[in-house]
Amino acid sequence: MIDLEKRAMIEAEDKYTFRQSSQISSQTGLIGYLRADMDTDGNGFFSSWNDFRKDLKTDEFKQELDEVINSLREEGDILHNRKSLSHYCYSTPQSKMSTEQDYYGVRVDTEKYAYLLRLNPNKGEYNLYCYCYVRDWLDHHLKQAQKGIRFIDSHYNEKFRIPDGGKICINYSWNETKEYTCRYIDDYHVEVGDNLFHICEFAERMEMNGHTVAPVNEQLPELCFSVLPSTGELIKISRGEKGYYPCYDKSADDPKSNREFADDRNAKLGVSKAQEQAMLAGSMFGWHVPAANPKNYDSNGKPIKQPDRGEAR
Repeated sequence: MIDLEKRAMIEAEDKYTFRQSSQISSQTGLIGYLRADMDTDGNGFFSSWNDFRKDLKTDEFKQELDEVINSLREEGDILHNRKSLSHYCYSTPQSKMSTEQDYYGVRVDTEKYAYLLRLNPNKGEYNLYCYCYVRDWLDHHLKQAQKGIRFIDSHYNEKFRIPDGGKICINYSWNETKEYTCRYIDDYHVEVGDNLFHICEFAERMEMNGHTVAPVNEQLPELCFSVLPSTGELIKISRGEKGYYPCYDKSADDPKSNREFADDRNAKLGVSKAQEQAMLAGSMFGWHVPAANPKNYDSNGKPIKQPDRGEAR
């Protein structure tokens, strides 16, 4: 019987159960993926295979893939039927993907290969996507990606880092703002959206065209309402954008009324006091400053005093 190591996937692995760019797929040793559903009654297993690297799909791998899937389909295991799949998912909350609703992740390792399973227990959906990798290649890439993605200026001075799969906000010189998901390739290359860049090339392009780049703190909401400290007028703030939008049609002459309106609207949007204050600071002073991080405020939106270095023990 084949020797399997099975565990819930960690968050960093989740994204590798979805289609990646050719660059990332090649580096991680993706062989291809299996897709399956368990039919209307939940007892079937209708599957199809999609190649990525035919040169890696050896006879040894094909035989092992069959053994892995057949093992997982045995009675009492995850893929026996939809009931077994549902039981596993709902009784193993640590396997629930943090950013993908209704999906659960399981990693199955053998000596040479890693099988990353994206599971959906719902009827009418594909119940399984199994992405198959050369284990050493995948693990090496995951370890390197833990360092994060560097963003530098054209003189190679580091400005900030974001985690693999994090976002940046580009403020274009023509007053347009757009967010992009970024992926780690290696220490000197990054995917920004659908485009591959050397990190210095990206910095030079931004500087040459007068664009500015800031990390997106996804603890911040996409927008919120606030009150302009200097005048008391009602304003709206969009994450990553410089400045604010005056709310002329809703703003009252009374700052207290504007404060009440902002509090009410933010509560409906699920925006906390800490998030509002961080958004206000980011719009005024830049989204890279510590004041633009909600963790630096208490539940009332008041700055948390940082200990002096001399107080450290």
